[in-house]
Amino acid sequence: MRPAFPKSERLSGKKKIGILFQKGRADLRSFYLFPFRVIYHYAVDEAGERDGAEMASVPLRRTNRTAVLINVSKRQFKRAVDRNLLRRRIREAYRLNKQLLGRENSSPTEIAFLYIAKTKASFEEIEKGMRRTLKKVDSGHTEPSDKRS
Repeated sequence: MRPAFPKSERLSGKKKIGILFQKGRADLRSFYLFPFRVIYHYAVDEAGERDGAEMASVPLRRTNRTAVLINVSKRQFKRAVDRNLLRRRIREAYRLNKQLLGRENSSPTEIAFLYIAKTKASFEEIEKGMRRTLKKVDSGHTEPSDKRS
């Protein structure tokens, strides 16, 4: 199967993106792993926040896809050409390595990759960082079920 990055895997919408960047939320997790700052959210936690009345009227949508947001700061990289180059490299690194998240039983997640390096990194550096990042997110994916048992 050819790895792809369809539109359904892109995190979009003000509400969904706003949830990832709310301060003080207990269900959000984040870490720094060069060249990224990663913020992620488990969809399972989102279901726990709903109250019974709302849950009855709105069915919980289940998908097997992870929604991803990629951000490169305009403050750090003034030229759009540089930001677009880095975004393309990050997107390709994610597309090639997203199977590292691949647990069948796991819930979908929403992940934001914020590029924090001060210089333009090569694709090899970005891919190495992406692999380490995805492994860390996936290993963190098993923690909530372990705590409940």
